[in-house]
Amino acid sequence: MLAAAGVLLALVPFWYIWRILREVIEVAPNYENAVHVTHYGWMAVAFAFAAVLTYIAGLMCSHLAAFRIATNLRLAMTKHIATLPLGEIEQFGSGKLRRTISETTGATETYLAHQLPDKARAVATIAGLLTLLLAFDWRLGLLSLVPVALAFAVMTSMTGKGMQEKMTQYQNALADMSGEAVEYVRGIPVVKTFGQTVFSFKKFKGAIDNYERWVIAYTRQMRWPMTFYTLAVNSVFVFLIAGGFLFSRGGADGGVLLNLLFYIIVTPVISLTLTKLMFMSENGMIVQDAITRIDRVLQSPSLSQPRTPRHPKDSSVMLDQVTFSYDGTKNAVENISLSIGAGETVAFVGPSGGGKSTLAALIARFFDPQSGSISVGGVNVKNIEKNELMNTVSFVFQNSHLVKGTILDNVRMGKPDAADEEVLAALHAAQCTDIIEKFPDGVHTVIGSQGIYLSGGEAQRLAIARAMLKNAPVLILDEATAFADPDNETKVQAAFNELAKGRTVIMIAHRLSTIVNADRIFVLNEGHLSESGSFAELSGKKDSLFGTMWQDYQQSVRWKVEKEV
Repeated sequence: MLAAAGVLLALVPFWYIWRILREVIEVAPNYENAVHVTHYGWMAVAFAFAAVLTYIAGLMCSHLAAFRIATNLRLAMTKHIATLPLGEIEQFGSGKLRRTISETTGATETYLAHQLPDKARAVATIAGLLTLLLAFDWRLGLLSLVPVALAFAVMTSMTGKGMQEKMTQYQNALADMSGEAVEYVRGIPVVKTFGQTVFSFKKFKGAIDNYERWVIAYTRQMRWPMTFYTLAVNSVFVFLIAGGFLFSRGGADGGVLLNLLFYIIVTPVISLTLTKLMFMSENGMIVQDAITRIDRVLQSPSLSQPRTPRHPKDSSVMLDQVTFSYDGTKNAVENISLSIGAGETVAFVGPSGGGKSTLAALIARFFDPQSGSISVGGVNVKNIEKNELMNTVSFVFQNSHLVKGTILDNVRMGKPDAADEEVLAALHAAQCTDIIEKFPDGVHTVIGSQGIYLSGGEAQRLAIARAMLKNAPVLILDEATAFADPDNETKVQAAFNELAKGRTVIMIAHRLSTIVNADRIFVLNEGHLSESGSFAELSGKKDSLFGTMWQDYQQSVRWKVEKEV
């Protein structure tokens, strides 16, 4: 309302300018008789100043609202993401989520802070200008509206439903490029190690090429409509001059000349307003697309919570006819049934893509299966309260993430209220003493600051210390020694042995030597449970899948590089 009022006030000076012109023409050549010119001039200045103040007040209101709404949107999305299943977050992708939280909400902020007031100003300007154009000389007014109508028709063709679809495609191309850029940056060590370029990252290069093709095609499509629009919106003077000649054929008419001067002064506002409207339509599509993307995050179903939570009686795990698919087409695991006793150490092995990590993620309830049930301690995981389930099941990933902070803070994430003594005990049990001793600040060393970084094996030991501090009765180890060197692997294995005491341990491993002492081994292949048994039972079957895998593993261990003499 303030923005609209401001623009109506801004039109008043044009009326005073017209009065100045009329008085000057009426008294010519005796210009000393134009006694009201100064008064009219100051009135024009006063209304212009009032228009600026009103517009500033409107922008103040819109900015306060925009900042508050953008803050609320970011908080709402951040809080909602924390309630999503971890698997759902992975499917979104960190790059797209980051862009949605930071940049997409920025689109709503820009729209509310600037474009919404400007839209109100544009509508008020059109209403005010229509009144002015028809009030002074309706003939010249109608003539000046002809190019406006032509320009508006062209603008409508550029900003219709098809344009909305194009804008969605544009934002999709940007989102894909942003997501792939994040993955590319994460893969920089591989790029540098093997002397690769961006061209080796086909998905990233493809996202860039797709964006390029879209932008060039869209620009070419809009070239002629934009040319006609610019020509039409700026041709108003042609119509006015033609009208001036037409209406003054019978002789010079001071009134026609005066009105013609007024229209020449005021009509540039029309082209400016129409151009603003065109960009507002585009910005409106951008913010509509932004809202759709925000809604997609906010409307993602949270991890369901039981109305009457039940508590697991022990650390046993049972799967009954579990089937799960990521995309609804191909099942990642199908009809899996198995039972793990409390305190047992079991291993999931099998070819890549067999469903090992998927099964472990389902036990930790990163996803819910499409059919079947998963129980921990005799209770369906859906009936266990989220925080209790997270305290019951601990997960050590193959690539553990450490946050920028002290070693003490990183480990304490496993149990936020733990005393320093408890954290130090967990670090000692996880074989992290050498890590602490090599830094002058010890456990207060800030990771990721001033060149202080840890190796993969060292980071993994800190993650184990965090799991130890958490003291969850069920422990899932997903390729936890994948990035450890031989020295670190020995210490990691020692830490695992300490961590496994009194717990139910589920190991996912490709290094078969790490699961020799497991109580039972479950072999997964193409989403099905093909074999199960102890290491002695399975390795003795030469025609079994595990027997073949063990033979291949033994052969790979014996493999060595020979130097020709």
